[in-house]
Amino acid sequence: MDSKLKFGIIIIIIIIILIGAYLLFKPGFQYDRIEIAGSTSVQPVAEKLAEVYMKEHPNVKINVQGGGSGLGIRTTEQGIVNIGTSSKPLKSDEKDGIQEYVIGKDGIVIAVNLENGVSDLSKEQIKDIYNGNITNWEKVGGADAEIHVVVRESGSGTLSSFNALVMNKTKIRSDAIVQGSTEGVKQAVKQDPYAIGFVSLSHMSNDVKTLEIGGITPLETTISDGSYTLQVPFEFLTKGDPQGATKEFIDWVFSLEGQSIIRSEKIVPAIGNVSDDVGITF
Repeated sequence: MDSKLKFGIIIIIIIIILIGAYLLFKPGFQYDRIEIAGSTSVQPVAEKLAEVYMKEHPNVKINVQGGGSGLGIRTTEQGIVNIGTSSKPLKSDEKDGIQEYVIGKDGIVIAVNLENGVSDLSKEQIKDIYNGNITNWEKVGGADAEIHVVVRESGSGTLSSFNALVMNKTKIRSDAIVQGSTEGVKQAVKQDPYAIGFVSLSHMSNDVKTLEIGGITPLETTISDGSYTLQVPFEFLTKGDPQGATKEFIDWVFSLEGQSIIRSEKIVPAIGNVSDDVGITF
């Protein structure tokens, strides 16, 4: 075979391979893509839902990112993501054209270091700690030591909810230690015997201590019946009514399977008939 002809055939084969590879991996060619971003509290359960859904629907690719509830709301408004996530209900001026889907409820846990002797605080005591009226653990039954207050960053849905549920329009002390995620707050408390922070119940683990609030422990039952009042919605947000793969995914999230996954991630499910076979454990 003529060398020029052979070279030409090789080039054609390479072009065909490249075109095939492009078509195979071209975004949107074979897959329906769903972009999700927002609350770092909602992120882990959204990732778990996406993981299971993609296994059952190999034609769908779901990308989940954090960034905070504020980012979830803004990117939904701007049409940048298919689904925004928020750990706070939307304000009236944020609702224009936005659909809210409460996929479950989470508790805001007041967490302290394992060495802390305090086990129970009232909401009023928590407010006074965070606004600076109480600055020593001794004032609430603990050691004679300065209280180190840890908070979330501006734009956090958990911070917004904490302000609404606890602070009652009073300001958090200006020297509070700011962390950029729920996990960051937990790690700060874990490492500091005199720290206090608020953490998503779904992120709690046995390396930090959960405080009772007015004698009520944050549990699935106390969140579900409303007796534990520091609780927030976990929301999916869409710009207008969802369509196509996004609608199908949201519908699945509200199915028994989807809600059971939410419950297994320590979130109180949005629907009441989820099997007790999968429950919240700590």
